[in-house]
Amino acid sequence: MRSKNQPVPPSMGNQIERSAQSDLRRRAYIGIIAGLIASALLVSTFANPPLAIALGAAVGTIYALAFRPTPGAYLESLMTGATLGVPLWTCLSVVAIPVVAGSGPQWTAEAMRLLFPQLVGWVLFGSALGVLVQSGSDAALRWLGPISVKATLSCDPHRIVILGGGFAGMTLAEQLEKMFGADPAVTFTLVSDANAMLFTPMLAEVAGGSLEPTHISAPLRTSLHRTSVLRGTVTTIDFQRRCVMLDGDATGGSSIELGGNEIFFDDLVLALGSVSNYLGLEGVERTAFDFKTLLDAIRIRNHVIDLFERAEREVDRARRLQMLTFVVAGGGFAGVEIAGALNDFTRGILADYRRLEFDDLKIVLVHSRDRILPELSESLGRYALDRLRARGVTFELETRVVDAQPGKVRLTSKEIPTETLIWTAGTTPHPLLKELPFELERRGAVLVDSALNVKQQTNAWALGDCASITDAKSGKVCPPTAQFALREARTLAENLYAKQKGRPLKPFHFNSLGALCVIGHQTACAELIVPYVNWVFHFSGLFAWLLWRGIYLAKLPGLERKIRVLVDWIIELFFARDIVQTIDLK
Repeated sequence: MRSKNQPVPPSMGNQIERSAQSDLRRRAYIGIIAGLIASALLVSTFANPPLAIALGAAVGTIYALAFRPTPGAYLESLMTGATLGVPLWTCLSVVAIPVVAGSGPQWTAEAMRLLFPQLVGWVLFGSALGVLVQSGSDAALRWLGPISVKATLSCDPHRIVILGGGFAGMTLAEQLEKMFGADPAVTFTLVSDANAMLFTPMLAEVAGGSLEPTHISAPLRTSLHRTSVLRGTVTTIDFQRRCVMLDGDATGGSSIELGGNEIFFDDLVLALGSVSNYLGLEGVERTAFDFKTLLDAIRIRNHVIDLFERAEREVDRARRLQMLTFVVAGGGFAGVEIAGALNDFTRGILADYRRLEFDDLKIVLVHSRDRILPELSESLGRYALDRLRARGVTFELETRVVDAQPGKVRLTSKEIPTETLIWTAGTTPHPLLKELPFELERRGAVLVDSALNVKQQTNAWALGDCASITDAKSGKVCPPTAQFALREARTLAENLYAKQKGRPLKPFHFNSLGALCVIGHQTACAELIVPYVNWVFHFSGLFAWLLWRGIYLAKLPGLERKIRVLVDWIIELFFARDIVQTIDLK
């Protein structure tokens, strides 16, 4: 058996090339056959049936070569194919075919209306094509076996282990599954302390009672088809043995070498995210509610309801005011969104507590700067402050929380009687990073090169909130946001694939597309950036709120989750928010 550290000899290199060509031929044949069968759905909408059949075969071939389906992922393949129907209709039926015929692109409303049947045909064709290519690939894998070079060269698969199941970790696993397909020469393992990926942009809506908690979480095991998912907490990493040690409660199936709670790797990816940074304030750490996980949001919502229940029978008004004062520390996206959501939720449920008055309620947002939302333009930050203030939110700007004890929060300038402090004023990379032999930047993030490879570690990679990543073109440090984490995951997947194939690695570059922040009561702020030309557009109010919901609904993983969230939003338009406690706080 060939050692993993031995170079590949020239004869094996030729074998690799021949196997790659065989794989392409197999996929091309599957695409041609699938395209010809699916083209039956195009023939009835085309005036020239032979042209429809030829286009079907060509598109099928390109699709099969471009997309390597994950075994058994029929719904994903159907949705991917259906999505391609619209651009195919636009590029071919609306533009290319009329141009070749000499009539020019059919951009007019009347012309596009006449071509609408072809749009339906293309969408149906795409759906059928996706399912047929998936079926053909699965059948070929079952009856003909995989075309894998590494399977013939070594009995040991290459093990890629991902630590962290957030945006970066889950997206990386999905991209690796697509790129490597069913190749048994590579295995993937994802370790997470939760069994689902949390869609954090909608977390404030859970705390505010707009969404059901489970609807914004995508189960890792159902989302990842060939990745082994292990739930557990990483305790140590031994780079000499290439081994990750988990706590004693690790659970999950595995297709790789496991020795108790040890996971061996050939490439290790750190996507551990971040934790709250209390800036050394021990009283705040003991007293405040964190706001990073699904359980945090559930606890906040139930704590608020519990305080309303207790305040309903409180005769002392000073004590009642203390119960119904809610302090949020931090004026960034998370702080503003939770303050807006809580303001809507608490004022909305006042009608159910008839002994409480509107003036008993107080939402206080504490921020160290002179304006909130420093990530957005000054005009949008000012708009958000004015709208929230008009709806009853109180602001304490240019001040900090310096201590917190049960029943009170102390600022640099005053003391606020309250039983609720929500902390969003700081984060820091995962504390495990400090125990690793890596070079860290000032805030504790791992330093990586342009290809997302940990510096001075050939088999370690990092991305997301726990990594300090410099854009290869702009030279700027990338912000720890979801949109950057998603693109980092895609680049890293390409680099891990390129490393396996002996190809050059790709430097990471991404231009921000802007930012969105919902501030409650069907209002939001949006800053959208047009790539390459860097045009910046500012939106606010109802349109920005609809934009926020549309964009994030599209990004929410899984069709089922999208439908559930959409139903929750529709119900919210017609019914009052639920005040049932799901956790007993006594």
